[in-house]
Amino acid sequence: MNKELKILAVVVAFTLALYYGVEPYAHSQMHKHVEGNGFVYDGKADIKEVVKKLANLSDKDTVKKEQLQALKNKKETFWGEVSKISKMIGNPEAGKTAFSSACTGCHMDGAVNMGGVIPPSLDHIGTIYDKAYLIALIKDPAMASNVDHKYSATKKHPMDSVKGMVSSDQQVADIVAYLKAEKSGHVTPKEAYVESCGRCHAMRYANWTQVGFVPATKSNIKTGQDIDALKFKQSVAEEQGRIAEYMGKLPPDLSMMVRARSHHFMETFVENPQSQLQGTAMPRVGLSLEGYEKVQAYLSEIGDPSKPARAIAAPWVLGFLLIFTILAYLWKESQWRDLH
Repeated sequence: MNKELKILAVVVAFTLALYYGVEPYAHSQMHKHVEGNGFVYDGKADIKEVVKKLANLSDKDTVKKEQLQALKNKKETFWGEVSKISKMIGNPEAGKTAFSSACTGCHMDGAVNMGGVIPPSLDHIGTIYDKAYLIALIKDPAMASNVDHKYSATKKHPMDSVKGMVSSDQQVADIVAYLKAEKSGHVTPKEAYVESCGRCHAMRYANWTQVGFVPATKSNIKTGQDIDALKFKQSVAEEQGRIAEYMGKLPPDLSMMVRARSHHFMETFVENPQSQLQGTAMPRVGLSLEGYEKVQAYLSEIGDPSKPARAIAAPWVLGFLLIFTILAYLWKESQWRDLH
């Protein structure tokens, strides 16, 4: 009995050591650890990035230091203004009027590509997006999305014109108050994904493309070809070409992303892409915690549809193995009883 327990202990220890070496340890070495911010958008992470770059410069890089110091001051001022506006009381009725004049021209059903991507529907923006991020996005889209490194005085963010149409802090507070009051409510995981990720990321296992779900069509009897399907494929290819030109490359299909990356990586990357991939063209999306959980649920539903079934089966499998182990041990004892 003691020998068997010792053998079992050795096997268990070896298995655990092997698992730790292959999974947690290897993962920690391959991917740097990034602290999340709980989907709170206050600019601290952005400012910290600039401070880190400043610390890595030598004393000889005076020009670069001055540029980074100016950027640090700019970000501190910007997020300070966002914090001030977030404390203001917005008027939803006034916000509705401002929203109609400044936003609905681009953000609507059937919108076309403008500057690189199709403007998203804002039907559930008040639920899935964070309030501070929405304020920041209206004030300065590039700064809010943490992709200001992509833009200069000669290259503007596609949404940059909103800064001229919504000029006062009170107007910003009013619009966000309207979005939170009227553009919110229950949202499904699919709707959260489509509105926050679907303009750039396809998901072939869900039949989703950058221009919508693949329609069900029938082949033409005379030609044997599905003309509507060919037209749809052409529209998808054209849209993907525009996105690739704008982003630098076509964003990846997300069908299996939930299984390819850890939960922590996904959470911190969505919250702030620059934290995991410095210099990436992917903008900060600005999801609230609720919005992220909805998107995560849809990614799991599509990328790992058998997960609920595994969760149900797991206790039964473990119970079977436990009972089988006990029976096997009792059988061994009965067979070897007279041989000891």
